[in-house]
Amino acid sequence: MAGKGMPWREARGVGDLGEELAVDHLQAQGWEIIDRNWRCRDGELDVVAVDETGMLVFCEVKTRRSVRCGQPVEAVTPDKARRLRRLAWGWLRDHAHRPGQFRIDVVGVLVPAGGQVQLQHLRAVA
Repeated sequence: MAGKGMPWREARGVGDLGEELAVDHLQAQGWEIIDRNWRCRDGELDVVAVDETGMLVFCEVKTRRSVRCGQPVEAVTPDKARRLRRLAWGWLRDHAHRPGQFRIDVVGVLVPAGGQVQLQHLRAVA
């Protein structure tokens, strides 16, 4: 089970939908998506992109059906932020990429049953 009472397959579908909506949002801002769902032994990066200024950005996407457990972006705790930084450095190593700078953003997507989708984009969270 993923979450309280939601079967894993349904939770995965909600997460996939949230990620697609986040990518649509980023591309609408003029961002170029250069990698998705990059995995290593330490975890996964949801989206790697170049923003409208040319900066490399690692985006964590958090999707929820309700705010019962808080806003989606609140799921990125200090421990999660540290892990995202380690993953970003791993991606850079794997891709022999040496940017002058990079940042980590979080995109929270709320997909309530029968309600309107809400998207929150926090820049430079880690």
